[in-house]
Parts: sequence; structure tokens; C-alpha cells
Amino acid sequence: MENQVSSKGIILNNGLYYGIVLILASLVIYALGMHLDPTGGYINFAVIAIAVIAFPIIGMSAFKKANGGFMTWGQGVKIGVGIVIIGSLLTIVYQHIFTAFIEPEFYTQVEEITRKTLYDNGLTEEQIETQMEMTSKFQGTIIGDAIGLLFMAFIGFVVSAIVAAVKKKTEEETY
Repeated sequence: MENQVSSKGIILNNGLYYGIVLILASLVIYALGMHLDPTGGYINFAVIAIAVIAFPIIGMSAFKKANGGFMTWGQGVKIGVGIVIIGSLLTIVYQHIFTAFIEPEFYTQVEEITRKTLYDNGLTEEQIETQMEMTSKFQGTIIGDAIGLLFMAFIGFVVSAIVAAVKKKTEEETY
């Protein structure tokens, strides 16, 4: 394994593709007017779930092929988590652009829908206000972005750890 392939290009390329896929899905949902509808949320969740599995697999496969069929577990995890972090950073930037320029009233609209849902579920005005105050501390803030990025990195780690365990192949295993 003296002449190992660099994983940086693979991580960057696949991370960008991952982010672009998530952004395109979000834009399509917005263009269809489903960005405030639960169905749009389910579609977005499905796209994220598929992409967070597919892109680390694609990246690890590309690395393994470029590296003569070899990849350690650690290399696979690094590639998968790197892809998810790059794509997630891209979507965070997009979300800020979306809420600042494309749909500046997005969080206000979400708040109205949330208030109605909480009221319909029988919460008191005080409970609703408490919930809305807590939510507003995280929406569109650096804290919310950091928590979201950490969550996606954790999901990326879990997926990558499993995929890398299946796909790993070291030179020692071939003897």
C-alpha cells in the first residue's frame, strides 16, 4: 500500500454531488409548492435517506477501484463521513440563501403552521409559546446549523462504518 490514492478528490467530488442532489430535491419541492406541506417533507426525507447511503457507497467504490481494489475500514469511514459533511455544508449554505433571498418568509410560514398544529393537538397558548421560543433559538442560527451538521456527520459515520466494514479489503487479507 505504498502508492495509495488520495481520497480528497473523491470526497470533494462526491460531497458536492451529494449536496447538489439535496439542493435540487429541495428546489423541486419548492417549485411544486410543497415546501410547507408534510408530503414535501417526506419526499425530502426520502431523498436525504437514499443519498446519505448512496454517495458514501459510490465514493468508497471509486476509491477502492482507484486503489487497486484495496480499502481499509478507516479509509472507508473517512471517505463516507467526508462526503456527508461536504454535502451537508453545501445544503446549510443553500438553506441560508433560500431563507434570505428565495423565500424570506419561510420561517414565519413554518411558525404559523406549527402554531396551528400545536393548537389542534390541544396545547395551551403558554405551551405553544414555550415551544415556539425553543424552536426559534435553532432555526437559521449557527447553533442550529452546528447541531444539524453534527447530526448528519453522526448519520454519515454510522452508514460509513457499516458500508466500510462490508467493502474493506486490505493487502494482508489477500495472503
